[in-house]
Parts: sequence; C-alpha cells; structure tokens
Amino acid sequence: MTYDYHRLNKSWPRSSWWKPLITGLIALAIYIILTVIIALPVVIYAFFAAEPGSAFERLINEGTIDMSDPWMLAFSLASVALMLPAIILATLIMGPRPLGLLSSVTGRLRWGWMLRLALPALTVFLVVFAAYVFVLPFVFGEPVAVPEWGADSALLIAFTLLLVPVQATAEEYVFRGYLMQTIGTWLKHPAWAILLPVPLFVAGHIYDVWGSLDVAVFAIFAGWITWRTGGLEAAIVAHVINNGLIFLLGAVGLMDTSSTEGSPIGVAVTAVTLGVFGWWTVRMHERRGEARTREVAPAPLVDAQP
Repeated sequence: MTYDYHRLNKSWPRSSWWKPLITGLIALAIYIILTVIIALPVVIYAFFAAEPGSAFERLINEGTIDMSDPWMLAFSLASVALMLPAIILATLIMGPRPLGLLSSVTGRLRWGWMLRLALPALTVFLVVFAAYVFVLPFVFGEPVAVPEWGADSALLIAFTLLLVPVQATAEEYVFRGYLMQTIGTWLKHPAWAILLPVPLFVAGHIYDVWGSLDVAVFAIFAGWITWRTGGLEAAIVAHVINNGLIFLLGAVGLMDTSSTEGSPIGVAVTAVTLGVFGWWTVRMHERRGEARTREVAPAPLVDAQP
C-alpha cells in the first residue's frame, strides 16, 4: 500500500485512532515538566534579582517580551525548543515505529536532501530580505535602516545561531509532523492535515491581524511542502533560515524583533518568498527523484486452521 506523509501513522501495523491522542498528552506533560525546570530559575531571578526596568523584570510585571535582550531571546527560543525532546520522547513511547516516520516517508530525516535545500533557501530569503529592508523603504520614500553594532549584538548573534535551528525544527516536528500525521490518521485528504493545524500555529504567535495572516501563510506553505516532498526537510530549512535572518537582522538594528505588528506588504513578501522557494524545491525534488510516498507491503493472509 502507498501512504502520503500525513498518513504515515496508518502505515504502522499497530496504528490505532486513539494512540496519537495519548502521544499528545504525554508530549504535553513532558513539555510542561521541562518548561518548569528552565522557567523556575528565571522566575526566581526576575522576582528577586533582576534590575528594575530589565527585560525579565518587565516580563513579570508587564508581560512584555523584549527580544532585543539576548538572555530574553535565549529564554524564549529555548522554551519553544523544548517541544522537540517532548514530542520525540512521546513518540518513542507510543509509536509509530520507526521513530523516523515523524521525519519523512523514508523513515528518517534526509540530511543530504535537507542540506541541498539550504543554498536555494538562503539565496531566495537573502534576496527578498535585502529588498524588504533596503529597497522598499527607498521606493516608498522612507528612511533606509543602517546597521548598528550594539553592546549585545555579538551575544544576540550567538544565541540566534545556536538556538534558532532547534526552535524552528521543534515547531516543524510538532505542527507539521505530529499534528499533520495525527489528523491524517482520521482524515484521508491532505487538505485537512495541512489546514487544521494552522490556527494552532497562529495562536502560538502573538501578532496583530496582518502579522497573524503572515504566520498563517507560512503555516500553509510548510504543511503543503511537507506533504508534497514527503518529509519535514524543506519546511525545516525555510523556518530556520527565515527566523535566523530575522533575529540576525534584529541583532544589528535592522529589524524590530519585538514588534507584534504586521503589514500587507509583509504578507506579500512572505508569499512571494515562499512561492519562489517552493517552486525551486519541487523542481529539485522531482529532478533528484526523492521519495514522496511510503510503500508498505500488505500483511500476508493467514490461512484459517481446520
């Protein structure tokens, strides 16, 4: 039998409709435990040791998240990254087997394929981000931003390079991995698996209407490219490079990484960027003959005993 990515749970002989639900509950419990472990020292510090007006003090008193503070950035990224060990451990407990089915139709993360996508993604995102930061303001008669190296720039860059790959990968394994395959266990058409996780992904990002629409565009693309290429690799690459460039630009004052406001132009830029990268990815996928589905031999019939 042939299984698309979102139906890989069904390719496991021991699959049951209820097992993904238990997997989610176990993952949630593990995530809460891990979050408490890293958050408790931060909360204690914010209450008793943080300087007045510091990022952590404002987080406790005002609920504001200042991503220009390197330690707040590290804490925020690390708290999301914890979703990765949580979903991996829960899947190890409940299945499916092999664990790599969460990654792709081949039962593993296709590192060679993912690395080949890095250059196209970096090319597309760099060109579009450069146009967005330096060209569009000039076209609309607005001041063009100038890079500024601040006291925290080096630390912001270090935390970005260290933590963004794990943070972005964690989100892909949860929203395009676990959730797509969970929905695919119950509903066959890929549109359900692609679209139903989108509101949850958007809810995890605190933005205005345009910012939320921007996030939704990315979520739909990531779900579609995962289904189309049979694995998480392309979505991971796009997510890592997108987030990485945003925080790197923020480290040198070219973007406000704490902003919760989006814009129609921002949504259009995201759509164009992902459209070009998606087209490039599909062409490469077809040219390389990468697997898009999983073939599983049907279980042999057992003769009835006399």
